[in-house]
Amino acid sequence: MIDTLNYRPLDAAAIAALEHQGCTADNWAEVRFADHADVARVRHTTFSGTVCIGRLNGEFSLPGGMKRRSVIRTAVLHNVTVGDGAYICDVRGGIANYDIASGAFIENVDFLVCTLDTSFGIGTEVSVLNETGGREVPIYPCMSAHTAYITAMYRNRPKLTERINAMVAARKEKIIGTRGYVGKNAQICDCGKIRNVWIGDYARVLGASKLVNGYLSSSEADPVYVGRNIMADGFVLASGVHLEDGAVVHHCFLGQATWVSKLFSAHDSLFFANCNCENGEAAAVFGGPYTVTMHKSSLLIAGMFSFLNAGSGSNQSNHMYKLGPIHQGIVERGSKTTSDSYILWPAKIGAFSLVMGRHVNHPDTSALPFSYLIEGDKETFLVPGINLRSVGTIRDAQKWPKRDKRRDPRHLDCINFNLLSPYTVGKMYAGINLLNALEATAGRTAERYSYQAMTIEAKALRKGRKLYQMAVDKFMGNSVISRIGNTAPASIEELRARLAPDSGLGAGKWVDVCGLFAPKEAVDDICDRVANGAIANFEDLEAEWQRLHAKYYSLEWNWVAARIKKWYGKEICELTPDDVRLIIRRWQQSVSALDDMLLEDAAKEFSLRSQIGFGIDCPEHDANDDFASVRGYYLADPFVKMVERHKAEKCELALKTLQLLENL
Repeated sequence: MIDTLNYRPLDAAAIAALEHQGCTADNWAEVRFADHADVARVRHTTFSGTVCIGRLNGEFSLPGGMKRRSVIRTAVLHNVTVGDGAYICDVRGGIANYDIASGAFIENVDFLVCTLDTSFGIGTEVSVLNETGGREVPIYPCMSAHTAYITAMYRNRPKLTERINAMVAARKEKIIGTRGYVGKNAQICDCGKIRNVWIGDYARVLGASKLVNGYLSSSEADPVYVGRNIMADGFVLASGVHLEDGAVVHHCFLGQATWVSKLFSAHDSLFFANCNCENGEAAAVFGGPYTVTMHKSSLLIAGMFSFLNAGSGSNQSNHMYKLGPIHQGIVERGSKTTSDSYILWPAKIGAFSLVMGRHVNHPDTSALPFSYLIEGDKETFLVPGINLRSVGTIRDAQKWPKRDKRRDPRHLDCINFNLLSPYTVGKMYAGINLLNALEATAGRTAERYSYQAMTIEAKALRKGRKLYQMAVDKFMGNSVISRIGNTAPASIEELRARLAPDSGLGAGKWVDVCGLFAPKEAVDDICDRVANGAIANFEDLEAEWQRLHAKYYSLEWNWVAARIKKWYGKEICELTPDDVRLIIRRWQQSVSALDDMLLEDAAKEFSLRSQIGFGIDCPEHDANDDFASVRGYYLADPFVKMVERHKAEKCELALKTLQLLENL
């Protein structure tokens, strides 16, 4: 806040000068200026309540090379403190109950008012997933996706919910009664009504229509931007948020580096780090990191998503005209919905799946990740595991880390970008058993298998099982190679010691806590400590998520070590050098086979069918040249070259690791 110790009452000459410059005051004794402040820079301003004005000694550079010097002109100030070097002009409706930090720039605003009974959006309850209530998440600055996840989803733990709500209520109670804040070097220009909004340092609010009850967690490292024609109420914006181009936000939290623009509307929704929402609509959405929806006709409603790519016209329904909008859906991380896809909730879509067509039979594919869900003759066909050989899946996994726009040194969300993890591989491991059971029940000669109101064709079942097996071999083998390291073990005992688990934590079920992969046991422990008061504040809770995230690879190995016998037939203490060599060879074969499938899939983008529409007025030969000039050649394609390089590198890694074991 602003230090007002050096602010002094005005003498008679200063008061006379201000009155001559068109200024008035209810009580001049309540108006104070900082030492050496230039009263000549204050004109046509009305003062009421206690007002403190700093040294107006700043200069601002505007677009086009224009300059502005600090002034206060044509404004109404009521109970306001203004820091050094600020600029306030044309706020005829007034600024009331605000502390304005040094270097702030405020121009052409209808009014900027704090009513002193506000919490600035803190504690606003966001009714995610169920529009009628039951999963409300009270929002606050610096909320992580993981804390929001356990708040919304772990309603079977009433003590946990009660404790989290109490911590938010304490924050809310602490801020009620305080004045509003406009941060250091913040800009507020050409705006309509701003009421009860906390505006952090370096924030830019340029052209907003109406902002009510909100908090902008802006910082110098990653400012918040709120642009033209924005209407928002009951909101919290994390650092780096861009809210622009006529978007409408009601009761929402927007996470770090999230962009919402182009008339997108959202109510009762949470969007965490690096989400991108344009044109469409969201209602009661829990949007984990990298939720992307960019088309005018797309609606996300009553669902949990993360790493999502929503196609044009994607839609869901959360009621069946009985008890209202009470149903919810889960679309696990990395999934895509194609154009005009539709899902009738309740439903649960497995990780890294593709949804194509309309699905009204409430599918649950969570046990079969990396699948296609396809509509055919009004029924749903499930193609297990096929996305493991898709170019799109690999490209997505590679692009997400590169598209991390967070510039704030403190990352609120712990994001694990790994495609294969104990979470996804555990599901594939169980998926193999599920497919085996389906085949055993219906018989190997069956042409189709039924599962959860879906149809799996026999060929798809066997192909999916093979793909899952290769993916498990790839993940397990990669973990073994990483654990062996870069130095040769002196003995089989030393090798076994390297492969021993670090602890028992992580050997069981894993969960995706909205971007954070973690053992369910560890998450339950954190929840227990919140519920019993051992974790008493959000700072400690967020530190727990960070520590858990930092231990991922150690915990991952504990999971792998616990499955060595089931997958390879021997305990770690029983492994021979030949057994380890076999694991490495199986890993190499799986990696090479999956890479070959990716190359085969990539080749489809260079087929004759893909060249339709090129060379519009040219003979066939010139059409091929036109295609090549725009899309390039298969062997020169960056993705193809990357896969070829990856395949070669993994072959070399396998050879080096085998050489480390030569003397055993």
